[in-house]
Amino acid sequence: MFQDTYTKLNQSEIEAVLTKTNPFFDGIAFNPLNTVIMGCTLDFYPGYKFYDIADQSSQPALRRFVLIKKDQVTILDFTNSPIYDLNKAAPIYLNEDTVQDYVRFFFNFVRGRHGRFLIVETVDDIAWAEEPPSVAKKSISKLIGPISFISKDIDNGDFYLQAQMVFRDSLFSADIMVKQDGLVQLSNEQLMIEDLPVQDDTLGQ
Repeated sequence: MFQDTYTKLNQSEIEAVLTKTNPFFDGIAFNPLNTVIMGCTLDFYPGYKFYDIADQSSQPALRRFVLIKKDQVTILDFTNSPIYDLNKAAPIYLNEDTVQDYVRFFFNFVRGRHGRFLIVETVDDIAWAEEPPSVAKKSISKLIGPISFISKDIDNGDFYLQAQMVFRDSLFSADIMVKQDGLVQLSNEQLMIEDLPVQDDTLGQ
């Protein structure tokens, strides 16, 4: 996600980011000479920059995802705690234009005990372990579409959306409620396809 808006940092920018972030990396110091950092802005966190940091000194590369505003550093650890804490501190800015990207961001960086609920908006968003036959892939693509904005509750500001997701090896649709403070809730999950030949997400990344 967000790859279309990423900017690759130059060497001096990499060193500046790592100066701020290395103290938060649990005793692991990323080497600026071997690190690639991609950055972007997120409209729902005004003033913050999001960074995808990869130290390629080892294989697989060490990777961290962080948000920075001046000297404030938030490390994403694939639980919802740092996101919900940041929602209060930033504070989060949600409207009909930003809520869909926030939902994409949230589910990309929150992992449950058994894996992530991965939003898919095209058939190519599915992390196939093996490519399905073209006929099957075409049939699956007809079931998948972009996140749909349904409505906003004028009284309490809640947003209602609908999306398709992959969880483990199943494709399903679900309704998503996002409160003004960024709290995310799933409901009305409907199983669409089981036993998809997808990569195992339970080991994390």
